[in-house]
Amino acid sequence: MKEPMPPLPPGPAAGESPEHAELAALCKALGHPARVRIVEHLAGVGCCMCGCIVENLPLAQSTVSQHLKVLKEAGLVRGTLEGPRTCYCLDRERLARLAALAAGLAERGDPDLDLGSCDEGT
Repeated sequence: MKEPMPPLPPGPAAGESPEHAELAALCKALGHPARVRIVEHLAGVGCCMCGCIVENLPLAQSTVSQHLKVLKEAGLVRGTLEGPRTCYCLDRERLARLAALAAGLAERGDPDLDLGSCDEGT
């Protein structure tokens, strides 16, 4: 059995760049299926009130609000007060930034590298 790799130390010693930290934060924000569903819903409708999002997910309003808070803190969602309610929409520029950072991962390295051999010898 292979020994697990030791964890990398945080920060520049691990080769961390601002782009690494940004991508990690965005991925963390999307790290729950409910948040992915919220983003997917907002992508399809443009803007909507929290109550409308709650109607489309099998979650309590307080849970949806907490997920929206995480997405908002990551900059993926914007909220605008409209009276006593908040209207939410995607920040499409921020979503495009996430896509660009993720695409950058796929572009690194040798495209001819045989990645199928990773499991050999285990």
